[in-house]
Parts: sequence; structure tokens; C-alpha cells
Amino acid sequence: MTQQGVRWTADQVLALAPDAPSRKAGSKLGVAGPWSEAGSTGEGAVWGLCKGSGSKPYQTIVDIADVAGPAYKCSCPSRKFPCKHALGLLLVWAGSDGTVPDGGEPPAWAEEWLAARRKRADSKQSPSATPAAPADPEAARRRAEKRAERITAGATELEQRLSDLLRGGTASAEQMGYGLWEETAARMVDAQAPGLAARVRELGAIPSSGPGWPVRLLEECALLHLLDQGWLHRDRLPDGLAATVRSRVGLPAQAEGPRVRDHWVVLAQYDTADSRLTTRRIWLYGTESGRTTLLLSYGAAGRAPALALPVGLALDAEVTGYPGAGQLRVELGEQFAAPAPTARRPPGVRPEEAVARYGAALRDDPWLESWPVTLAEVIPTRSQGARDAQGTRDMPGTPSTPDSWQLADPVTGSALPLAPSAASRPGLWRLIALSGGAPLTVFGECGHRGFTPLAAWPQDSGETVSLC
Repeated sequence: MTQQGVRWTADQVLALAPDAPSRKAGSKLGVAGPWSEAGSTGEGAVWGLCKGSGSKPYQTIVDIADVAGPAYKCSCPSRKFPCKHALGLLLVWAGSDGTVPDGGEPPAWAEEWLAARRKRADSKQSPSATPAAPADPEAARRRAEKRAERITAGATELEQRLSDLLRGGTASAEQMGYGLWEETAARMVDAQAPGLAARVRELGAIPSSGPGWPVRLLEECALLHLLDQGWLHRDRLPDGLAATVRSRVGLPAQAEGPRVRDHWVVLAQYDTADSRLTTRRIWLYGTESGRTTLLLSYGAAGRAPALALPVGLALDAEVTGYPGAGQLRVELGEQFAAPAPTARRPPGVRPEEAVARYGAALRDDPWLESWPVTLAEVIPTRSQGARDAQGTRDMPGTPSTPDSWQLADPVTGSALPLAPSAASRPGLWRLIALSGGAPLTVFGECGHRGFTPLAAWPQDSGETVSLC
């Protein structure tokens, strides 16, 4: 149940937008002018009529108490979720100017949708009258063995191709072109090893990635070789590391183990996309357990993932972890209350401790790109050379340019360089403006290419500012 009178901030609403155009269009509708007959209940429903180009206004309703994040319904023809009207309605609701009053009764069209949702939720929780027949365990075992054989054949072939590449010298990779890599990736797809295929495609892009590419290619080849060998000798690995290898190769896994109930603060949410898939990463922090966990949600190419949570709010919910050494990924389970504001946030560390935590995580998962950390009281500053936390050398993958930025600790003098991808994001300038030269706490991902800031808290403020 939501608390009447507790409303989100505009940043938390806009963090739900599926893309930048939706964010812009929704912002234009986040004023009282286009809206009529708007209202909200204490149970998390918000509704309203939005004047459009036609004679009939659009009927828009949002259920912010849904376990998988806000749910939306709008009579507009948009295929985006949430559409610009849902974003605009939530922005007006967040404004607390009286346009969307609390404690109202939903109109018939809104109540019909809400009742249908409640019915579906109840049916999922009640035992099925006709339970599905149990799967044939012997058939499942044979399928698993057959797939493992295919992956083994693919990994063996990939080892031979890596050997051929290194025997001819990495310089030859520039003349090979991308076609050979794509053909090799297709062979890994045929071997039912999508994780290997994705890494092979990344190898193909390295020769055209700028100065220093032979070193980067050699590093990635070494990691791919390590993954191949891990799969081929998985029976000799500890259980946790073997589970990590299976996951990295591309075998699906199910969340298992005990459920953990906590008040999970939504620290950050952002999407990455390729031609096949959109992946949404949502970072959570448990205020009682002190754990930082990761939710993943997927959408087919061109469509936003279904799961979306408001950054800065806390969920009273259960999560279940996935198998694997050092695995942070969890599955969201039952939610006991709607997201609510909180002033809690993870404790911060110094830059040198952030680097040490990433290094420790690599022992459990050598293929890990980054590790979530919160930096305490750091200041964004320009740097003439991106230095590591000890200030002794350039971190791998961080070019030393006049435009380099870092997060510096004014007490110890240590600093973390920002990842090159972070320097091109609008969130960098927001971080700089938020700091104004004063220390602030920053959450992000620390990896071998530097630090990517995802959220920040100014001094003496409990409000989470999204940098995604």
C-alpha cells in the first residue's frame, strides 16, 4: 500500500522513460494544462484524461504499486511503455499542485483495468486446478548433455582459431576483416554458446577501435581462452566458479537459494542495446543486509524491458540470488508495499578501496567488467592524465587526454578516472554541476576502464540524483 501524500520526484519519474524522445515528450505533458479528471488513490493508482489532437482525450492510468514496477494503460496508439502520456501524468502527480488529488475513486474505465489486474494477480497466487504435468527429468538430462556436447565442440574449435590468430600474429587481425569474426560467432551460436558468440563479436570490433588495439585484442583473447578452458575443465572447478563459467558461456540459470527480504533502495537503472536485445540493469541496495544486488530485464530489439523501478525509492520486497561465485544478480520476488521515499543510502569508501574491491571480485569472476561501489566525499575534477587510485600509473583502457575527468578524494589525494564512455554522457555534466566543487557521494561501476557514475547524493541530502 502506498502512503497517501508521498509522491515521487520528477527525476524518479523520468528515470522510467524508455528513451530520450519519450523523456522529452513526457516532460512537455507534465503540466496541468492538458489534463482533466485526474486523481489518485492510497493504493497506488493514478489516472487522468489528456487532451490530444483528436476529439476524445486519452485515458491514462498508472499502477505504481505493481510488484514488477509501475504498470501502465493508455488509449493512445503508442507502443512504448510508459508512453509520453503516462510519464506526463506521473510528472503532474509528482508536482503536488492539486491537479492530481489524493483519495479519489477511480472512474469506471480505470476501475475496470485495476479490477482485471487484481484478478490476474489473485489467479497467479492461487493453486492451479489442473497442475501441469511434471517435466520428464530423463529427457531434460539428455537435452542438457546434448547441448554440453555442442558447446564443447564449439569451444574446441574456438581454441584452434585463437591459436591460428596468435600464431600468425595479432597484427594480421586488422587485415582479416570483420567477416571472419562474424562467421566464427555464428559457429558459436550453432554450438548453443551465445556467451562465446558475444565475446567473439567483441573481438572483431577491436582492430578498428583506435591506438593500442593489439594490446586490447591480446587481453580479450586471453580472457576468451580462459573461458574456453574453464568450460573444457569445468568438472575440476569449485561449484561456484563452475556455475560462473556456465553462465558466461551462455547457459541459462534459475534463481535459487533462500529468499532475502529487505528494504531495497533503487540506486540506478539504465539500458544497453544491440541489434538483438535491450538489457536493463537495475542496482539495488538492502538497507538491513548491506547487500548490493542486480536485477536484469530484457526486451526484444526496439522494445523496452518490462521491469522498471523508480530510482531513489525503497522496495519492501524479497529477492532470490542466482548461482555463481561472487554473483550479484537476483530475481525480484514478492513486494509487500509500494515503493516509498527513503533517506538511506549505501556507505561510501575511498577510491583505493573501490579498486581493491573490484580486484577481489575478479578472483571469483575473471570475466567481470565492473563492480558496484559507492565513493564517499569525492570531487569531480579535470585530469591531464587518468591515474589509478594510488596515482602511480595510467589505468588500462583510459587514454590520457586533456579532457579526462576523475573523482578525487580531497583528504587522501587518491582518485579514480572516469571511464571513456562516462565522459560522453550528459550525466557527467550533471555530476559536475551537482558538486559545484564540493564533495559528494557517488554510486557507480568500477572497472578496468575506469569508473562510471550512475547516481549521486550531495552533502546533507538524502535525495538520489540519477546520472544515467
